Amino acid sequence: MEAKSVFSNKKDTNTEQKLDMDRIPAHIAIIMDGNGRWAQARHLPRVAGHKQGMQTVKKVTIAASDLGVKVLSLYAFSTENWKRPATEVNYLMQLPIRFFKTFVPDLVKHNVKVMVMGDITRLPAETQQAVKDAIKDTADCDGMILNFALNYGSRDEITRAVQAIATAAQDGQLDPTTITEQTISDHLMSSPLGELADPDLLIRTSGEERISNFMLWQIAYSELEFVPEHWPDFDGEALKRAIIGFQGRHRRFGGLVNK
Repeated sequence: MEAKSVFSNKKDTNTEQKLDMDRIPAHIAIIMDGNGRWAQARHLPRVAGHKQGMQTVKKVTIAASDLGVKVLSLYAFSTENWKRPATEVNYLMQLPIRFFKTFVPDLVKHNVKVMVMGDITRLPAETQQAVKDAIKDTADCDGMILNFALNYGSRDEITRAVQAIATAAQDGQLDPTTITEQTISDHLMSSPLGELADPDLLIRTSGEERISNFMLWQIAYSELEFVPEHWPDFDGEALKRAIIGFQGRHRRFGGLVNK
């Protein structure tokens, strides 16, 4: 019997759906959760989970690019992650260096451009340089954008946007009565993404069902998928299942589809 080209939705094992390549979400954002728990379940140090998670980033990036995703935003290090033990933070600061050193050639090969949002000035100098080099080395790529959130927090992002808008108004460069939602969007760290700034789909791994200060403004109308896999266990097939879940929903953006 010929095998069917379908992928099962884990939330409903009694149904099978095909991935609709004509309705791939343009922008997918992922909260990569569960590295530490993945390691602990295997009696390994937490950093082993982060190391394996880096390999997952590589696999999922290529899978997303191959599917035709235009932007993949990954929550790599939050403004709150500085509260973690110093040894773990130091290890996490080394990951971008190792990641870009080994993966940039593959990114260029797959025409993937690197973008970073967040305050990278607080990162160690060597980490900052690795980030800047990756952005420079992939600058000519015009395929998928791999958008890393590094030392990023949405409340910090919105606070900075409000400060910039208030300063412009105080200096007479902006009439407060003309401030719109677009004005705010234009001052957010995601503004270089233009019309693709707002994710169509937000995925969080590891079964946790919270947003954790990630792109709060941008996900106002995003579809949310909370999946059970820890991030190191997530892969291209899990990504497809999440997209199938997204495709099974009806996005109304506050209105009605069938009146």
